[in-house]
Amino acid sequence: MTDFYEIVEKVKKTGKLDKGTNEVTKAIELGVAKIVFYAADVSPKEIVAHLAILCKEKGILCVEVDSKQKLGIAAGVPVGAASIAVIDAGTADKDISQLKSKSK
Repeated sequence: MTDFYEIVEKVKKTGKLDKGTNEVTKAIELGVAKIVFYAADVSPKEIVAHLAILCKEKGILCVEVDSKQKLGIAAGVPVGAASIAVIDAGTADKDISQLKSKSK
């Protein structure tokens, strides 16, 4: 199974990420997000609840991960990240393509 956190780390090194729910929401609305990851342990849930709906409308893959702490670390921020959007996949392109084909 693909490790979502490894994909985020790979993108951080070779591509471009948007971090934080406001940035991620903008990336989805602009249609520049390739894939969105959001944490299941965000409280209150309303903070990220709209992301999956927006992604579905725009045809963007949206993946729930278990921990905002791990998501933050993978994205290179010292705090937990509620959500992350991949803008430029960098060398994680193949990994993201595989995720997309599995989700169909």
